[in-house]
Amino acid sequence: MRRKAAVEGASISREVRINRRIRAREVRLIGPEGEQLGIFQLPEAQGIADEQGLDLVEVAPMAVPPVCRIMDYGKFKYDEKKRAQDARKKSTTTELKEVKIRPKTGEHDFMTKLRHARDFLGEHDKVKVTVVFRGREITHPEIARRILARFVEELQDLGAVEQPPRLEGKAMTMVMAPAARKGVSPARPAGGSSEPGERSPGPRTEA
Repeated sequence: MRRKAAVEGASISREVRINRRIRAREVRLIGPEGEQLGIFQLPEAQGIADEQGLDLVEVAPMAVPPVCRIMDYGKFKYDEKKRAQDARKKSTTTELKEVKIRPKTGEHDFMTKLRHARDFLGEHDKVKVTVVFRGREITHPEIARRILARFVEELQDLGAVEQPPRLEGKAMTMVMAPAARKGVSPARPAGGSSEPGERSPGPRTEA
């Protein structure tokens, strides 16, 4: 199977052959720094690339003669992949992910939910934290506020409160956004201010 690669700066073809996959008898050679080296027989051009420990890359196969450039093919592929990843990050639309938790969730499960929220914020997504009530649990909304306040405290290095806690049917919800987003204020406690040095209580552990 032919070994091909997309090469930055190719004006006619996006896919090119490299090294001994090139078929032309002679090529117009471009050096590693973009300098024009002239027209060479293919074996001579390949020899120049080999002497420098680099690859001969055919960037314009339809030209007469075809244009080849001397470059580090491996480094080019790495840089190309990194540019593509950076472009995807910049173009990715922020999503709203949700983490659900119960008022009586134990510490182990709480930390699991917290880790999920941390991962979402780390991926530049918003997180909706929902405390789901059952039965008469809704008569104690202060428990949900303490849970949400702890989320804010634990995630303040990654996110900030975008939507403060509010009751929605049989649940209390809060939305946090990545801290780097413009227009988002620094994290603040979900259940009001606490005394200096006081840690927000965690979720109540089941008996």
